[in-house]
Amino acid sequence: MSTAADSDTIATEQESAPTTSSTNRRQSFGQGFLDSISTGWADRAETMPAPREQAPFAASRRASVSAAFPGKRLVIEAGGLKQRSNDTDYPFRAHSAFAHLTGWASDAEPDAALVFDPTESGHNVTLYFRERADRTTSEFYSDASIGEFWIGPRSALGGVASDLGLATAHIDDFVASEDDFVVGVDEKLTQFVSELRLIKDDYEKAQLQLAVDVTADGFDDIIANLPAIIEHPRGERIVEGVFHRRARSDGNTVGYDTIAASGPHACYLHWTRNDGAVRPGDLILIDAGVEVDSLYTADITRTIPVSGTFTDVQRRVYEAVREAADAAFAAAQPGAKFSDLNKAAWEVIAARTAEWGILPVSAEESMNPETGHHHRRYMVHGTSHHLGIDVHDCAQARRELYAGGTLEAGMVFTIEPGLYFQVDDLTVPEEYRGIGVRIEDDILLTADGPENLSASIPRSADEVEAWVARFAS
Repeated sequence: MSTAADSDTIATEQESAPTTSSTNRRQSFGQGFLDSISTGWADRAETMPAPREQAPFAASRRASVSAAFPGKRLVIEAGGLKQRSNDTDYPFRAHSAFAHLTGWASDAEPDAALVFDPTESGHNVTLYFRERADRTTSEFYSDASIGEFWIGPRSALGGVASDLGLATAHIDDFVASEDDFVVGVDEKLTQFVSELRLIKDDYEKAQLQLAVDVTADGFDDIIANLPAIIEHPRGERIVEGVFHRRARSDGNTVGYDTIAASGPHACYLHWTRNDGAVRPGDLILIDAGVEVDSLYTADITRTIPVSGTFTDVQRRVYEAVREAADAAFAAAQPGAKFSDLNKAAWEVIAARTAEWGILPVSAEESMNPETGHHHRRYMVHGTSHHLGIDVHDCAQARRELYAGGTLEAGMVFTIEPGLYFQVDDLTVPEEYRGIGVRIEDDILLTADGPENLSASIPRSADEVEAWVARFAS
């Protein structure tokens, strides 16, 4: 849209740039620059894209929100940039509810707002955002946050309206009201948009499968690079880097900080320091997921013998965890309680730790929710969480619909039991200490029962050993 004919609209006064930088980084511009910066540019063709694949799904979600809040003005904000240090920011990711209701995902603009203005028959919905700072504006060269000279072409109002199937307006035209229902502020609206994601539509299911498939390739990359991983003194970092390369090349990024926990580190549930060596003879627990461009993410964990072969004790622990996962999978049926997944997995964990002489009570006594749960010393976390556009999706849903809820077709959740015997835990025999195992899969519940979206990634001890051997040959 910007051509030499627009030269009279650009600022010609002495300015400093970038305006968002510290004083020591600001630069002055001579009048020659200001007189000529708007000229000499080729015409930029503007095309109106067809609505993207998720546009009709997002429209249906907005209709559900509108029906639930008649007469209310609703505001769902994308959020803004967050400072990492000094004048650098973290990569922007829109608020999940905003992305879910607009279909604007990895390409969303910061500081945008989706606004539902009430009408007699429902709502008029408008997407407000800061239109691009192109060559017709002084911001083009003077503002490092939004100027296209600095960060490249940005979205125009018309193009986004066509792309998303939404009315658009400049963010400067948005005026907030004290009566607005704002996601993150109003509890009812926040709950509703979170609960709206409990049942996935066909687009979401396909995106989650895509995320799992790319994640599977990332795990293959790790296995293929085991020699280099073992060789490096901080091999856990190499695991993280190898997986991140796949996440960025075939997806948007990682869905969460990768856990690459080798040896005793595997017993720390959220080990993301990833600064340890990866040694033959140890197990390495890798919890990683790729977020694809739609922002849907996988969440997979596999525990792998670094040398390619489990020891007898490692195999015993590993297969107990797989047995627990299989029990939870069998319990995942429409109409069952979400808590049934925990119960099924914990029953196996309690039985096996009792069998090995680790529990101070019987497995039955340990399963008593009031006086027991001794087994949870070795598996303190739950077995499942919902998965989707957030790795822990639907987190603001009411408890009675989530932890106390009923499983329904269309839900996607993880099954991820584990056993963790910390290296200094004197309640377990020495041969178990320092062993940590988790197996995590992503499950789609259908009307006919559970479907393991990540079943192609080796799970049993025999399959995992063959997996490592395949890349070693």
